[in-house]
Amino acid sequence: MILFTICVILSIIGIMLCLLQAGAVYDTLLRKKRGPVNPDTEINPTSQPPISILKPLKGLDDNLFDNLASFCIQDYPEYEVIFALQDRNDAAYKVASKIKAKYPDKNIRIAVEKCNAGLNPKINNLIPAYRTSRFSHILISDSNVMVDKNYLTEIVKHIQNPAVGLVSNVIHGAGGRSVGALLENLHLNSFIIGSVSFLDKFLRMPCVIGKSMLMSKKDLEKLGGFTAFKDILAEDFIIGREMDRIGKRVVLSNYLVSNVNEYWSIKRFLNRHTRWGKLRWKIGGYKYFCELLSNPVFISVLPILFTGPTQLSLFFAGIIGLVKSGIDLLMGKFIEASADKKELHRPSALAYALSPVKDLIIGFVWFVPILSSTVIWRGNRYCIVKDSRLMPCPETGVWSWKYRISNVIRERFA
Repeated sequence: MILFTICVILSIIGIMLCLLQAGAVYDTLLRKKRGPVNPDTEINPTSQPPISILKPLKGLDDNLFDNLASFCIQDYPEYEVIFALQDRNDAAYKVASKIKAKYPDKNIRIAVEKCNAGLNPKINNLIPAYRTSRFSHILISDSNVMVDKNYLTEIVKHIQNPAVGLVSNVIHGAGGRSVGALLENLHLNSFIIGSVSFLDKFLRMPCVIGKSMLMSKKDLEKLGGFTAFKDILAEDFIIGREMDRIGKRVVLSNYLVSNVNEYWSIKRFLNRHTRWGKLRWKIGGYKYFCELLSNPVFISVLPILFTGPTQLSLFFAGIIGLVKSGIDLLMGKFIEASADKKELHRPSALAYALSPVKDLIIGFVWFVPILSSTVIWRGNRYCIVKDSRLMPCPETGVWSWKYRISNVIRERFA
């Protein structure tokens, strides 16, 4: 009975936290007016700096052709698009070549260069592209992102304020034609968008997601350039944190970008959020435990798991699951009202009935980062230590422990 009482209290606190997240999403997407940080700043073509868009590519993401094409039809005075790959044999190279052929009047280049500067494969893609970029401002955007033609015009308003060092965006999940993709989109449209908006509104804490990052080369060079982050898994978050530390503002734009996920397996969903959980654990430390509070569904089920089901515990867990589904659906409605890209499929109202199932899965995944520090990313195996710094961990089996032990020693005594 004591366990049940504790879980009831924690679940209610969790529901309240989820309501605050929903309020933050509403404030970010619908209440704020899209405009410059300084409302007195007038937008004119001469104040819109030319931008180099860096698109690191590897493999065939869902909807890849349309995703890339959406960055080539921007209603913006001057910009270039650089598709960055490690190998011409990469399947994404053919897609990038088709995009370049389709838009011959656009400034599109394909940078192919084998780069092994660090352990982060995304940074290895970006370094050669950055070297060949021509403009003073760069935009980093992942290949699974889709935007509309006003994207650059909207987000550049913030960077016109000299106090701003980096502009990031709110993201939402779109697509979802498989169970794994649907779970991914439900999580992006609830926990991820809710957490990012909550941290920005209530804690004033920059939480940058690499789907969209706009900054000047000058400010990035103050941080040491991309090479300073070549061995970091969460390079996006750490770049935002370091930008804040040097006194530059990190702005969360309310322009909504679409993270397109069409055909995901459940295994891929589990692998991604296990990896994301590990990087949050290594960056946040004890703060990671607070995440459990934002999962009242999982907390409400604990009495059933530990002491067995009763009418009361089943009823309470059912009520919490129903309320949480309603909150997630509410955030989905805020996203739908804000999104301009109406052609993309989003989770239906009925799909949010799966939210409690997704939350239960995420609840069990939450424990994995505490027990394991190994990640597999783009076919490479790493050990992850403090601040999501990567260390080689190429072997499996009993011999892999020599890497793990040495990395723990480095983390503790560095």
